[in-house]
Amino acid sequence: MEVKELKQTILEYLSNKKATDILSINVSEKTIVADYYIVASGKSTTHVKSLCENLEEELSKKYGVEPLRREGIRDGRWAVLDYGDVIVHVFNDEMRLFYHLERLWDEGDNVERFED
Repeated sequence: MEVKELKQTILEYLSNKKATDILSINVSEKTIVADYYIVASGKSTTHVKSLCENLEEELSKKYGVEPLRREGIRDGRWAVLDYGDVIVHVFNDEMRLFYHLERLWDEGDNVERFED
C-alpha cells in the first residue's frame, strides 16, 4: 500500500469511528522517522483503545498491513501505532492538551485538518 493511500485510509477510518480533531502532519522534511504523523483524539480512554485496536485489525485484515510498533494502547491515554512512513497518535483530551504534539511539527503549511 502506498504511503498516501495508507494515510488516507487511516484518516477516513478514524473519522468514521468518531475520532475528533484529526490532523495529518507532513513531517517528511523534518525527520527521517516518518513521512506523516496522524494525530487524533478519542472521547475517553475506552474510545482511544477501541480506535487503535480496531484500526490495527482493519489494516491487518483488509490490507495485510501490520504496525512495526505499538505503544500505550492498554492505558488509552496516548496510543501510538507505527506503520513506518505513517505514525498514528491517538490521545484522550487531557494528554492531547498536555503534549500538544502538533505544535512541535507545525510549519504553517504542513498540517491538514481532516474533515469528512
